[in-house]
Amino acid sequence: MSNALTLPVFTATAITADSLEHYSRAIKAYPILTAEEEYSLATKFKNENDLEAARQLIVSHLRLVASIARGYNGYGLPQSDLIQEGNIGLMKAVKRFDPERGVRLVSFAMHWIKAEIHEYIVRNWRLVKIATTKAQRKLFFNLRSMKTSLNSLQPAEAAHIARTLNVKPEEVFEMEARLNGHEISLEANIDDDSDENYSPIAYLQDEGLGPLEALQAKQMDVAETTGLAHALQNLDERSRRVVEARWLQDAGGKTLHELADEFGVSAERIRQIEQKAMQKMKVQMLANR
Repeated sequence: MSNALTLPVFTATAITADSLEHYSRAIKAYPILTAEEEYSLATKFKNENDLEAARQLIVSHLRLVASIARGYNGYGLPQSDLIQEGNIGLMKAVKRFDPERGVRLVSFAMHWIKAEIHEYIVRNWRLVKIATTKAQRKLFFNLRSMKTSLNSLQPAEAAHIARTLNVKPEEVFEMEARLNGHEISLEANIDDDSDENYSPIAYLQDEGLGPLEALQAKQMDVAETTGLAHALQNLDERSRRVVEARWLQDAGGKTLHELADEFGVSAERIRQIEQKAMQKMKVQMLANR
């Protein structure tokens, strides 16, 4: 989507933690388009690059993004950020939507929205894992192997695992929920003949650890924690503040917009700083292994 379209959309739909409820009410004010209205707007955008038509297509589907984003609460990431990422996926879907294919935008956009949210989760999940408490790290590396079945944990089994790992039963259930995540459709529609695969399966990797990988993960646990602290120290002050405020706070991290207000820049700029810092940390931590 061109910059001329991107900036107004995010200015109009900026999301903060405090205004999330207001945002949810506001997006319901945008009317749901009929098939005829959608076709007309999509045709105008495709043939004439009508940005106002694209804007109407986007805002009429913002409630879809919010609904999908609510299904990913179990990953410990800010709801406002999940919605923001989903909105990016929606905008990409509108850019590539072909009204002549006879498919409604809602069906076409769902894969783009979910894929963008998944990419965000996968991009941040590793840092989330190594930046948690020692007890949570023990749970992460041991919970799968300690479960006696693939079914959900029962209270007695959770209590046994909690005693063994010296954690609270509530932490066991929380980690199980985080590992299980959210069930979604992984494959793209069979009628999607795009040369590019944007279905969630393109972003997911098998999280299951084999015996060798599990042993290596345990051995690297301490090294990664030490490497994280070292990598943080090598960031500039602003980048370090962003990473620490987003991921290393016990009481929950700050949102992009809260940090944007703190530094007097846009939320998109904070996102860029965060991504650059995390990439730099990842490279350094891999080099120090």
